[in-house]
Amino acid sequence: MIFRSSSRRVHAALLLVAMWATTPLTAVGQTLVPPPAIEAKAYLLMDYESGQVLMANNADQPLPPASLTKMMTSYIVEQALKSGRIKQGDMVSVSQNAWCRGSSTESCMYLPLNGQASVMDMLRGIIIQSGNDASKAMAEHLAGTEAAFAQLMNKEAKRLGMNHSQFANATGLPAPNHQASARDLAILARAIIRDSADYYSIYAEKEFKYNGIKQGNRNALLYTDPTVDGLKTGHTNDAGFCLVASSRRNGMRLISVVMGSSSMQSRADQTRAMFNWGFSSFESASLLKAQAPAGVGNVKFGVVDQVRAGVPKDWTVLVPRGQAAQVRTAVQLQPDLVAPIAKGAVIGKVVATVDGKPLAEQNVVALDAVERAGFFKRTWQQLQGLFH
Repeated sequence: MIFRSSSRRVHAALLLVAMWATTPLTAVGQTLVPPPAIEAKAYLLMDYESGQVLMANNADQPLPPASLTKMMTSYIVEQALKSGRIKQGDMVSVSQNAWCRGSSTESCMYLPLNGQASVMDMLRGIIIQSGNDASKAMAEHLAGTEAAFAQLMNKEAKRLGMNHSQFANATGLPAPNHQASARDLAILARAIIRDSADYYSIYAEKEFKYNGIKQGNRNALLYTDPTVDGLKTGHTNDAGFCLVASSRRNGMRLISVVMGSSSMQSRADQTRAMFNWGFSSFESASLLKAQAPAGVGNVKFGVVDQVRAGVPKDWTVLVPRGQAAQVRTAVQLQPDLVAPIAKGAVIGKVVATVDGKPLAEQNVVALDAVERAGFFKRTWQQLQGLFH
């Protein structure tokens, strides 16, 4: 495959080849159109359902995330609402530390000093208006101080598997060791879409008026592409222009991350180019249904001698268009399963291939619990093992 393009395009294409197989894509089917050239410090395009990365560059490099940070702030607020720890109508106070007047380097919701606003107004102020004041006020409301809230952010990042991120504040204002990677931000976007369904529609709202001041969402794609429904923009001098976006077309959702672009226009154009390439180049292949038996494993010392294995949720992957029918799956179970086995315990994996080349894999779990057998059955099985 010959690429006549910039070095960035070649690098992205080579990353794509490495993801799908150890040999060029022509070995597993039709040749893909090369991915678009993206001029940014880091970028990534991910399938929401499977987490597959379709194209990327510097995906694990920690970079200043600017207001993309507020995705973690809003996520923690949303999960606190979901758990019942706080309620939508709870009033949140604005301290001297949280209050801001707005400037060329700071975005604000324009909350009044020592005033109050509801949690839902604060959440919209964080997501739509990118308010630093709203972010700080919610951080103090949930954790006492912004520094303590940053500890919650890092704890949540670790839980989600964001291995190349470190948060020092709730806003994204420049700070030592305040960094995130493109891959981590895509992971966070997946978590917001998955876990915050009751509040995710806010990320698509185009404007919000508070305190007599109406501000528009800075995500330009919301105004030009009806398939885009979030998530967040960011900008500082150190970070450049950043955008995490999600688009859903014909039942398939993709998540894009652009960090360190040169302008508002370029981050939107580059995101649009990645979405157009991803949706036109790939299709979704449904491989296994949740809780449907995909294999059977032998069990030692159990009240029964076998356990059914399957995937915990529907498993779909993206494949180059025209190759869905060529995907094959093979279940690989642990050879020495020993009771007791809890329902839902991971007992192996299933591997998807195209023309024998690895495509993706997923854990398989026990679909039933297997209790430990009584003393006499275990003894009999041990004796049988001695003679075999």
